[in-house]
Amino acid sequence: MLYAYTMFIFFCSILHLGASQLDIEIADTQSRRNQGLMYRKELAENKGMLFVYEEPDIVYFWMKNTYIPLTIGFFDEEKVLTQIEDMEPTNSPTPPIYKSKKMTKYALEVTRNWFKKNKISIGDKFTLSLE
Repeated sequence: MLYAYTMFIFFCSILHLGASQLDIEIADTQSRRNQGLMYRKELAENKGMLFVYEEPDIVYFWMKNTYIPLTIGFFDEEKVLTQIEDMEPTNSPTPPIYKSKKMTKYALEVTRNWFKKNKISIGDKFTLSLE
């Protein structure tokens, strides 16, 4: 399945994490990662966006032009969750930066508190299946 937002196309998959699963859009190019979830007014409870990087790195996120409260999970190269951060929408010209503390290969943005509601914790690992 494909979704197009503001001229960007995101490929969709199913992500399994703990006992939960999410329908996710994959942002695996620089332009898709730059667009992310900007300008969206809503995100369904069991949907999210997986940011995929070519190589593990320290990565940075902000909520510029993002209108919904999100939680982000940072994952290492083995798809193991290493960090969870809540992110707030803001109108500030200098929005806060959310930085991974460890080398990150994947980042997952979901609705606020999704990790907590689904009892997902540091050390949990995801798997991915293409739709």
